[in-house]
Amino acid sequence: MSIWNHANPQLKDLVAYEPGKPIEDVARELGLRPEDIIKLASNENPIGPSPKAVEAMKRAVEEVHLYPDGASWKLRNALAAKFGLGMGNVIIGCGSNEIIEFIGHAFLQPGDNIVTARHAFLVYKLMAKVFGADTIEVEDPGYVHDLDAMAAAITPRTKEIFIANPNNPSGTLVSQEAIDRFMDRVPDHVVVVFDEAYHEFLDNPPDTLKYVKQGRNVVVLRTFSKIQGLAGTRVGYGLGNKELIDILQRTRQPFNVNSVAQAGALAGLLDEEHQAKTKVLTDEGRDYLQAQFADMGLEFIHSYANFVLVRVGDGNAVFKALMQRGVIVRAMAAYKLPEWVRISIGTMAENRRCIELLREVLA
Repeated sequence: MSIWNHANPQLKDLVAYEPGKPIEDVARELGLRPEDIIKLASNENPIGPSPKAVEAMKRAVEEVHLYPDGASWKLRNALAAKFGLGMGNVIIGCGSNEIIEFIGHAFLQPGDNIVTARHAFLVYKLMAKVFGADTIEVEDPGYVHDLDAMAAAITPRTKEIFIANPNNPSGTLVSQEAIDRFMDRVPDHVVVVFDEAYHEFLDNPPDTLKYVKQGRNVVVLRTFSKIQGLAGTRVGYGLGNKELIDILQRTRQPFNVNSVAQAGALAGLLDEEHQAKTKVLTDEGRDYLQAQFADMGLEFIHSYANFVLVRVGDGNAVFKALMQRGVIVRAMAAYKLPEWVRISIGTMAENRRCIELLREVLA
């Protein structure tokens, strides 16, 4: 008898999340040298982490025989001070993905549902399925979250609503006015999750922390994986009212974030110069890519993040052709966008190489 007969039934139809291909895999599969490959698939920081973060992690390695601070005291206090909150308003996760899981553990049961946009981060739907909950996908005209329609989709069994802002994979942004109008309609039994992984790339970001300070049932997710360049350490954080964060803390495993990661995140948080440098590079690269796509006559979505979604015809074929030439981008069929690819912003040299090879492939 198969062990599947004893597994949770919702797992049978679950398709695991597939991340962007690592450089090492592509090199091994195609016989390329790793140093000749550029990865523009996972929205990573092309200049890497802050040198101060690297030094802090090197020092922390000397004490890895000790368990980490399970409460992430220093990092939580630094984040609380940065945002004018208390330490009780902050939870640290192994990436912000883990906090999405905490929220599921805390509030989802079989028969419940979540609400999300049709073209939003796949993990929301996957995580709901793990807990036996359904997903209500709301159409997003122009690939922008329709918050009025999302509010109208709420049912008595809705427990969570996910708003990615800027959205992944489209890079689109919803306005403060739309958010405020939406929040006026959300009932108390719903936890609103603002996933703001790309918040630091915005010039004039909407204020969602005001709802945390008002005590609303809101969790604001952010990460050290993007502008901080610490994707490999897996550190994310959530900001919410103290009662809500206390519930989430009860779902967290002890020592869920290692000591090296905590040290790097704290040092990176304090290095605002490195973040500013990354943002300048991102703004320049995004403008370049979008201008090139326009020159090539390709449809693209104006982005507020560190990537651009562009329509290339057969997205999977273009992905494979570029990969054979040493450039890894992201095919979008899993997001119901088979004609599109998502291209992360790299250094200007990487951006130019990507465009040169994209022109070659499309020709």
